[in-house]
Formats: sequence, structure tokens, C-alpha cells
Amino acid sequence: MRAIGIVLAGGNSKRMRELSNKRAISAMPVAGSYRSIDFALSNMSNSHIQNVAVFTQYNSRSLNEHLSSSKWWDFGRKQGGLFVFTPTITAENSDWYRGTADALYQNLNFLKNSHEPYVVITSGDGIYKLDYNKVLEYHIEKKADITVVCKRMGEDEDVTRFGLVKINDDGRIVEFEEKPMVATSSTVSCGIYVIRRRQLIELIERCAAEDRVDFVRDILVRYKNLKRIYAYKLDSYWNNIASVESYYKTNMDFLKPEVRNYFFKEYPDVYSKIDDLPPAKYNPGAQVKNSLISSGSIINGTVENSILFKKAYVGNNCVIKNSIILNDVYIGDNTVIENCIVESRDTIRANTTYIGTPEDIRIVVERNERYTL
Repeated sequence: MRAIGIVLAGGNSKRMRELSNKRAISAMPVAGSYRSIDFALSNMSNSHIQNVAVFTQYNSRSLNEHLSSSKWWDFGRKQGGLFVFTPTITAENSDWYRGTADALYQNLNFLKNSHEPYVVITSGDGIYKLDYNKVLEYHIEKKADITVVCKRMGEDEDVTRFGLVKINDDGRIVEFEEKPMVATSSTVSCGIYVIRRRQLIELIERCAAEDRVDFVRDILVRYKNLKRIYAYKLDSYWNNIASVESYYKTNMDFLKPEVRNYFFKEYPDVYSKIDDLPPAKYNPGAQVKNSLISSGSIINGTVENSILFKKAYVGNNCVIKNSIILNDVYIGDNTVIENCIVESRDTIRANTTYIGTPEDIRIVVERNERYTL
């Protein structure tokens, strides 16, 4: 494909509460055995983009560890490959990335040294499958300066945390509001953009000269009447996981057969770093209904409508319902967990109860030492 890829994976979100205390949003576990960033990287690989940069910043240790080998997404190649850029202190600049445009500006050499004519920019917290070639074809056909991938959301969705767009009959964006107080449209920007490389360099340099730092506010919103900005409508599954509610909902969507089949069984595939773990083990007395159980897990109790990530241990007579249990969690005997997200590497003592509500998902963070119980 005649484009380079950039994945913006440096952000933090207060809406994730305790879940973002030790990892970046893009490193959040999704659907049992994936990380959020796997979806963007798999789309890049499946679209035959050979040159991909990931910009990391906030709490990036877990994310950098996940990206330590590029072979999982087929980026282990002689030409191009996967590059991870963190904020770098230089003689001219000692800032962290102050915004998305500033992150691009601090890594402008990557853009200038590339040869492909186009750039695909995407965030690392979207759960979707998309062939970026189709977006590029639409971009060229419309003679657009910038193409934004958009999706019409359902009536029950809280869209005020997204950028909202209004589109005319030709598909051109005529209004762009970033995270408005009141929703005036149900079409949101998915945070995926296609733009000509030289034009992006010019716009980013202009932003930096004016001390502007945000790609959406200082480029898309500011230039919407000066540049030809078009919307590419996405009609397949897309969700953003940057809040506890949407993270919980997105994971629970994978319990629906149609969503599971779309991501796990339909071409193209989603790739991730592989852990060599044994298959899940169900001991006598275990009862599991409508749940995703990942490799390395051992189940003794009852699990319903839940997602258990890798190496989860569920003790005797436990009841787990409508919950997400992250990696390497030990749950002691006779424990009840309902409508909760249990943080990774937690040790839940025996005979404890954690119950949230569907409207207020409880986050369980236990600091118990595993081996001193």
C-alpha cells in the first residue's frame, strides 16, 4: 500500500479510573487474549502497510513490552517494519508530547524520511476491522485533503466523548465539534485519518510555529472550511474503549456469536503476541455458561456471562457473573463476583464478595501478596 501508518498510543483517560493506573489505554486487554492496539496493528498489516510507527508515552512499560517483537503482526522485515517512538529529550526540546499534533511534530523526521505519498493515522484504542486501502481509494476519488473515518452510533450511546461531525450530501464534513457538551449529531469520528504525507508535514509545521498541539482541534476543526475534509462511513463493528463503561461493553460484545465470529473466524485475522500456555482446564464441578475462558486458566466454580483472561484461577464454589477477570488473577474459594472488572495479578481472598451493578461497574483492585496467604 502506498502509505505509512502511525498509531497514536500515548494517551491517558481519567474515564478508565483505576484501570489506567499501571498501563496505557492501548495496552488494555480485550476479548480474552488480545490487547487494544492489536486491532490497529492487524489492520495495518492486513492492508499491506509496511512502515508503521507507534507513538507511546503514558505508562508505556506494558505496551512497549507487548511491542517488543514485531513478528507477531508480520512487521519483522528488511524494508520498513514496526517503530516505537517515545518522547525524546533533545537540545531543542524537553517536553513530553503535549498533544497529537505535537507528537507528530516531535517525530517529523520519520515522516520526512519516508517515501510513501500517503499517511494513515489511527488511535490505539479502537476495536474494529478495516481495510485502509478502501479509505485511501475513497480519499483519492473525492480528491480530499483529509479523509476521516466516521460511524453513526446508536441512539443509546453517549457520543459526547467523541468528535461529532455533520456531513453534506457529497460526503464532505461541514461541521466538526470535539467532545461537545450537548450532542447535535450521532455520527462520530473514529480517530482514523488519511492524508497526503507532504500536506501533513506542512500542516504540522504550521501548527508548531503557532504553538498549537492538537490534531483534531488545531487541524480538523480549524481547517474544515479551508481544506476538503471528507468522511468515510464505516458500517461494520467499531468501538472505542477509553472509558470503563465502553471497555466493559466492548468486552461483553464478544459474548455475542455474531461479534465473536466477525473477529475470530472471518478473514482477515486479528493478530497478537502469543503466550505458550496450556489450554483452559475445567475441573469436576465447574460450570461455565456463555463465557470466554482464555488459555492457562483453571476453573473449579461457576462462571456465567463473563470473560476470563489468561492464567485466571477460579476456586471451589466460586460464582462469577457478568464480570471481566484480567490476566493472572487468583480467586479464592467461596468468592462471589458480579458486575465487576478484576484488575490483573490480583489475589482475591477466600469467602469475599464483590458486587457492582450494570449501571455502575465495580473495579476490584486487591493488593494482597499471592504467596504469603
